[in-house]
Amino acid sequence: MTIKTKVMSKKGTLYMIPITLGETPVTQVIPEYNNQLLNEIDVYIVENIKTARRFLKKAGIIKPISELTFFELNKRTQIIDLPSFLKPIEDGKNIGVLSEAGCPGIADPGADIVDLAQRSKIKVTPLVGPSSILLSLMASGFNGQSFCFNGYLPKDQKDRSRKIKELERSVKTKEQTQLFIETPYRNMHVYEDLLNTCFDTTKLCIAVDITMSNEKITTKTIAEWKKTQINLQKRQCIFLIG
Repeated sequence: MTIKTKVMSKKGTLYMIPITLGETPVTQVIPEYNNQLLNEIDVYIVENIKTARRFLKKAGIIKPISELTFFELNKRTQIIDLPSFLKPIEDGKNIGVLSEAGCPGIADPGADIVDLAQRSKIKVTPLVGPSSILLSLMASGFNGQSFCFNGYLPKDQKDRSRKIKELERSVKTKEQTQLFIETPYRNMHVYEDLLNTCFDTTKLCIAVDITMSNEKITTKTIAEWKKTQINLQKRQCIFLIG
């Protein structure tokens, strides 16, 4: 009697791969190991296909980009489609996840695919790379042992000011650094709300164009910022209250 044994194929790995922040040279912020891995991956889950292709080209991968497979994961993606994105992993292939900038899964829809991978017992491996959140915190002089990243603040001005007050209270009562971001075209609105809402003694760090040639990370009190001229319009920016 012949006994047939079903051979289970080994699952692939979901790699969380950071990309550059803006036009920073790849060699300045991305480890060589990451680039080696990029040449071994055929399938990517990305926030924006155009951005992903541009990064892979800049990274100098050997494999023709036209031969790669891309699944787009952003606010327009249907949750019902996510399992099909991970099908190559079930077949033994590795998949790379790329954000539009920085680390995937942080303030990024990539978290949804990671959640599904964890529930499906798929190995998830994060790689080293630039994170505007950690880099700005490192250079702020604020508490790095207790901090909270709040993502985007409300779009409505009254709600935004109310949220800023709430974050300022957390700084004082919990001694916890508060970080948040905004879309580049609304940076100045947020900046003005911070000046009009916070106490003069509250400290504000503004980190602009992190890792780029015109990077500027500055910490001042609100009173000092009121005497400062600054243009944050259409620039990559992260705000910290401490």
